[in-house]
Amino acid sequence: MKPFPITPGHRYPAGATVGPDGTNFCIFSRHATAVQLLLYEKPDSSTPFQTINLDPVKNRTFFFWHVGIQGTTGQEKMSYTWKVDGPDNDDPGHRFNPKVELLDPWAKGVTDILWQRKFNRDPDEISPTQSMRAMVLPENSYNWEGDKPLQQACEKDIIYELHVGGFTRHPSANAAHPGTFSGIIEKIPYLQELGITAVELLPVMAFDEHDLPDNARDLGLRNYWGYATHSFFSPHPGYCIDPLSGNHRDEFRDMVKALHQAGISVILDVAFNHTAEGGVDGPTINFKGIMNRGFYHLEDHDARLYKNYSGCGNTVNCNHPLVAHFIIQALEYWVREFHVDGFRFDLASILSRGEDGAPMYHAPVVWNIEFSDILSHTQLIAEAWDAGGLYQVGGFPGFRWAEWNGRYRDLVRQYIKGDPGLVPELATRLTGSSDLYQHSGRLPTNSVNFITCHDGFTLCDLVSYNEKHNEANGEGNRDGDNQNHSRNYGAEGVTDDPAINAHRRKQAKNFMATLLLSQGVPMILAGDEVLRTQQGNNNCYCQDNVLSWFNWDLLEKNREMFCFTKGMISLRKRHPCLMQQQFLQGKKPNSAALADISWHGAALDDPRWEDSESRVLAFTLGRVEPDEEDMHIMLNMSSEDIFMELPPITHGKWHLAIDTSRSISKDIVEPTRQQSVTTSKIHVSSHSIIVCESR
Repeated sequence: MKPFPITPGHRYPAGATVGPDGTNFCIFSRHATAVQLLLYEKPDSSTPFQTINLDPVKNRTFFFWHVGIQGTTGQEKMSYTWKVDGPDNDDPGHRFNPKVELLDPWAKGVTDILWQRKFNRDPDEISPTQSMRAMVLPENSYNWEGDKPLQQACEKDIIYELHVGGFTRHPSANAAHPGTFSGIIEKIPYLQELGITAVELLPVMAFDEHDLPDNARDLGLRNYWGYATHSFFSPHPGYCIDPLSGNHRDEFRDMVKALHQAGISVILDVAFNHTAEGGVDGPTINFKGIMNRGFYHLEDHDARLYKNYSGCGNTVNCNHPLVAHFIIQALEYWVREFHVDGFRFDLASILSRGEDGAPMYHAPVVWNIEFSDILSHTQLIAEAWDAGGLYQVGGFPGFRWAEWNGRYRDLVRQYIKGDPGLVPELATRLTGSSDLYQHSGRLPTNSVNFITCHDGFTLCDLVSYNEKHNEANGEGNRDGDNQNHSRNYGAEGVTDDPAINAHRRKQAKNFMATLLLSQGVPMILAGDEVLRTQQGNNNCYCQDNVLSWFNWDLLEKNREMFCFTKGMISLRKRHPCLMQQQFLQGKKPNSAALADISWHGAALDDPRWEDSESRVLAFTLGRVEPDEEDMHIMLNMSSEDIFMELPPITHGKWHLAIDTSRSISKDIVEPTRQQSVTTSKIHVSSHSIIVCESR
């Protein structure tokens, strides 16, 4: 290709912006002394066809370096990198290196087809054929067909955490385009049948699949989860049908539009706490070579080292003014350009750390996200802890931020497996964790309740293993959490014992029932509804294989669990009393109605709060809507069958809706087929949950 004519360009916006006369390239680097732009004809070209040295007078405004390239129209597959030089060894904290080709942090589309992480760590071994590249993508007029973010009421959400690649990569998925955004579209009817209202997608921003410990990489493993972001504006090329075409944006938009048409909102799991560049020994991809001192937290005693609140080698300096602006720009871009409905922030407590690393309640980036006009109707969910010891469940800054409720997860796991003395806290967790949220004026919907998630055991493994089994990760089973509150009920892993398997199925139902009977927002891990197993591996971050993928053959093998989950979701949706917007008060709305909640044990009005051995709890929920039914819920996690009293009602009879101890044909009963309960007491089997509805 012939070189293009150049102009000085302009400092706004950052990135590559295509206009009618050409493309403006702009990058921020406060301490740079020299900058080059390298242009490639195609994403996989071996050498640049034009290298432009930016003039520090003509091509620099404040701390922005910029240049205009004329005549780029029709060059849709053109890609580019930057080279940046500046102070290095004489000023600790900088990592400028003019040999390294850098990826534009503002790139809207990227390619990693030539990327070789293990060779990028030593600058003397770097070659152009091992760099990531940004693609020059012209603005396009995508046909949204009237689509917009759904803005669904969060108290009505049934969130389903899934992995875009793993949901359709298994051969049993029979997907036309397995492991892609398009593959998700193919499975929308399944999500609708199950009753899902929102999908929470593990990271879909472009990440480094080679970001692994050396021992895992030597085993041929890859970064599967995606918590190794390098490009926060670009969809991951590995989830595209044809990533070299530059069609990243439209493929993602097609998925969002199709999900919205099915009434399913889209929540993105985002990792702004660290990047794929890792620690001291990690590669230079973009941020290290442009503004290392500003973008990352560096050690006070030695600015060559990184503070590691993320556990992944580096920590993003989220409240640096430019970094905070970058984060908010990225979030607003995904809402504005992709119609995303919400975000779940990985290790979100890092967002609350100031530039000195200390936690701040009035952290600028957190509050600016909360008050952003573009994000005003976007759901915000925090994983309110980090690897540096900061734990903020119940105290994350902001008011409309929901939180992954880790205390709910741990307590429910302990209670269902039979630990005693947990009944008082269980009552609090079932009703939205008022001890965590009510005092600060927040609501039950600030609690995202979950039993399992991508990080840890699946539901099947939670009831099948006493210990983790992560040997396949190549780290000697040292990785992953050792405290899982799991139980195998007599055999470690797969067994042919029918009694053990029956008990495991019942416990899985108990977990799913408890989750969907709790106030707050429930989140289900994809595959739990068909008892997907990871063979005891509770840290499958590097297992891009059948160990992690959704096996669609399980839908028939474990249809009983699928039908139970589907039925529980349906029951929740028809009961507004399970989706309260305010905390329950134990009061009657009027003299003819039941209290919004009343507590019991085996006997009425006797929950035995002080009994340190109790494993039994019952509660009655009064109807919220005139055509709704009252509910009475009984949980018996003791080892004995017991009889539990039913409260008297004057407007009908109790009918049996759920009994987790029964078989597939009877454990969930549709309202028209429910049998009335004619006695004042009901038999509740050990380790079982029963739900009755009034009619």
